[in-house]
Amino acid sequence: MNRPDKTEYAEYYHKYVEAVPDGDISDVLEDQLIAAVNLFSNISEDKSKQRYAPGKWSIREVLGHIMDAERVFAYRALRFSRGDQKPLQGFDENEYINNSNYDKTNLSLLIEEFLNLRRSTISVFRSMKNEMWLKKGNASGYDVTVRGLAYIIAGHAEHHFEVIKERYL
Repeated sequence: MNRPDKTEYAEYYHKYVEAVPDGDISDVLEDQLIAAVNLFSNISEDKSKQRYAPGKWSIREVLGHIMDAERVFAYRALRFSRGDQKPLQGFDENEYINNSNYDKTNLSLLIEEFLNLRRSTISVFRSMKNEMWLKKGNASGYDVTVRGLAYIIAGHAEHHFEVIKERYL
């Protein structure tokens, strides 16, 4: 499957889509899962509570944010792939974190949760027929294809993995 073109997602997400390596998106998501588990497994529980600056999320909260976003984007992809054309609202990532318990959850449990979530996301995408990938819907006021959402999931996670490496470790 080809990379989505710029008409398949909001301009804001271009930096994420461009960060995704070439290849089958399901394979990319699976490779990213292995790399993410390796990354987070090498962070101690104490280190995972740290913030790189006042007011910034902890490593645990960053991982929680990645999961929140993946759930939202995967839900959008599922709905649009099934022909649901009802516009979907956006979500406030800060409110999601403020109303979560990620910072009090052991990193090892968050890694397990991410592993299960990503396996589920991959399963949904692998089960899709070719024509489903180009189906569109509207989320946060912008049209987006299922293919665009798959790339956004991978690119968004990659962005935050790089932030963790650069600012936290």
